[in-house]
Amino acid sequence: MALVVIAVIAIVFVIGYIRLQKDKLTHYDLPSGKVFAFTDPKILAINADALKTIYSQLRGSSGGSEAMPWKQRAKYLRKVMDEFRSHIPIISACTKANAGGVVAEWVVAPGADTNRRFLYIHGGAFIAGSPKSHRVITSKLSEITNSAVLAIDYRLMPEHKRMDCVEDCRIAYDWLLANGPDGQSTAVSVYVAGDSAGGNLTLSLLAWARDTDRRAPNAAIALSPVTDMRMVNPSIKANLHSDVMLKPLAKRLSKVPRWLVMLGGYFIARYNPCDPVVSPLLGKLNDLPPLLVQASDAEILRDDGRRYVNKACGAGSNATLQLWGDMPHVWQMFYPELPAAAEAFDEIKRFVERYP
Repeated sequence: MALVVIAVIAIVFVIGYIRLQKDKLTHYDLPSGKVFAFTDPKILAINADALKTIYSQLRGSSGGSEAMPWKQRAKYLRKVMDEFRSHIPIISACTKANAGGVVAEWVVAPGADTNRRFLYIHGGAFIAGSPKSHRVITSKLSEITNSAVLAIDYRLMPEHKRMDCVEDCRIAYDWLLANGPDGQSTAVSVYVAGDSAGGNLTLSLLAWARDTDRRAPNAAIALSPVTDMRMVNPSIKANLHSDVMLKPLAKRLSKVPRWLVMLGGYFIARYNPCDPVVSPLLGKLNDLPPLLVQASDAEILRDDGRRYVNKACGAGSNATLQLWGDMPHVWQMFYPELPAAAEAFDEIKRFVERYP
């Protein structure tokens, strides 16, 4: 039995090493896509002061979670995420929904057109996050895009498989096309967005809709998305010390050989990191709907977004990358305290208006 286990590990190591050498994708690292760097000196000082407060709050809420067992840590992080921004007032009404069997909520700003629909997929490393934790973002999206936002509460690891959240997104998207806050009706306009892990699920959903001949979204938005679950992009190490939000996770991963990360995906998280369904960067990126990717130049996932946009543009898709300097991972969450968050939402508003 021991020999069988050793043989399996050896085979996975060889396959993983070959794939890593074959799919380095280093030619997509150049900032040759549509890149915008926002460094308005008038707001840099305000951003800096706001970030000091935000980082202090983050340190206070993190507690001793790093020393907790995996399942206990997941539950703790879920509680922290749900409560961290709950004190921020929002203008939208939030009502529970059943999106074809997927738990969700409608987030609708006053006067929003419910025939314009926006699927939002939250982040949280596939183990945390919920519609509640991201209401600051979903409420603002409803307001600036004049649409009803469906925020889904997809199944999370480790209780569920990695592919379960992919399936939930697909079910919810199909349901959204034919249902709104007021009941059954065909959507006039449809948009999809997500942050971090939710950005990964957003990009995976776009490829699935294309490949299954479903109605494509008018446009899509990915905020600091994870695009390559092999965790091989250069900014993971280059920005290890500048990414305040993801530094604890990145620090651990940086010490683990890449082939072992892939092995963990196979046997622990129950997915293949080389599968384009979970690593959208590795798939075909042609014939995608208009896409806006926003990321921070200081975060470890910067090159996940950069590589994806450059590859998508090379395949003929309409993709835009916008980079902000010295921002935390998914800084849009810190609206309205952070001026750069308002700036990012202004860009999202202008982008969506081009694809009514």
